[in-house]
Amino acid sequence: MRTIALVKRVCIQMIRDKRTLALMMVAPLVILTLLHFLLSSETTNPRLGVNGVEEVLLDELKEKEIEIIQFEQLKNPGQLIKDESLDAVLQIEGDQMNLTITNDDPSKAKLLQTKVMQAISTVNAKEQATNLSKFVEDIRHQLPNAPININQGKTPEINTSYIYGSSDTTFFDQLSPILVGFFVFFFVFLISGIGLLRERTTGTLDRLMATPIQRRDIVFGYLIGYGLFAIIQTIIVVFYATKVLDIMLVGSLWNVILINLSLALVALLLGILLSAFANSEFQMMQFIPIAIVPQVFFAGILPFEGMPEWMQIVAKCMPMYYGGNALVDVMYKGFGLSDIKNELFVLLGFAIVFIVLNILALKKYRKI
Repeated sequence: MRTIALVKRVCIQMIRDKRTLALMMVAPLVILTLLHFLLSSETTNPRLGVNGVEEVLLDELKEKEIEIIQFEQLKNPGQLIKDESLDAVLQIEGDQMNLTITNDDPSKAKLLQTKVMQAISTVNAKEQATNLSKFVEDIRHQLPNAPININQGKTPEINTSYIYGSSDTTFFDQLSPILVGFFVFFFVFLISGIGLLRERTTGTLDRLMATPIQRRDIVFGYLIGYGLFAIIQTIIVVFYATKVLDIMLVGSLWNVILINLSLALVALLLGILLSAFANSEFQMMQFIPIAIVPQVFFAGILPFEGMPEWMQIVAKCMPMYYGGNALVDVMYKGFGLSDIKNELFVLLGFAIVFIVLNILALKKYRKI
């Protein structure tokens, strides 16, 4: 009977907690829906610029679902790739073949390289078969009883170069900068949200709100206070990732720190904001599937181009979308501060919006 009574109490408590029920029932559905559209989205065909390529090879490349863009002159493949948003450039001069690959996505780059090699091998095999049949026919006409021993030619070698990374680059080299930013974002969000929630549950915030102090002073006070520890945490994480774990770092370490500090600022303000709508630490944890988990999906781990248009709009509303892109640009591609300034400005915009929302959210705690 005591067990049954305890079961009844738990059930009644859960039914009364509408927020917990909603998150338990709705949050998994939201995450599964996002994963469904992300994983079932169409893959975009790679864009290959070509110069000096014969028509037969072009047809073979098109059959492998490669978008071909032909150029009459090709002086600087690397610059052309950036200007035309290409995935690679194939240049053939006589017997020399040069393939320049962007390699901004190592898995996609290796797939493209394999397709190009297969197309060239297929064309080469067809030419060898044609030449062999002609040669055999000529020999049989001249020497009907002569034995035939033909060594087939080998597939020509391709000189492959990479704009970013190298042939040894793996998907983790591109993923690791995003993970560094995400862990900074996640833990700062968690600590700041629970920290401010504790201020409310212990009555500290109520006592502050009873004084003449203005709401913006409270927001900036908590922001600076928790921000000092967020800065220390961010610096430790970045230095540990780059110096101890030896994660790839092509660009400036200070730019990486600046990006992560911007992410920490946004996460800090977001944590403070959501803590205003939670009544316990358990409820604060419930915001993670809604506010944090989707950040992973849109941070650059999954290809942005293949997403449906409505998901691309959702992605651009996520701070980690800009933070992840900026970190990959600096740590993997070696971009400078001028190349990531737009992402930093957007993160600053998120911070300003969250500051305003935090000031408005504190209004309901002012009793007098």
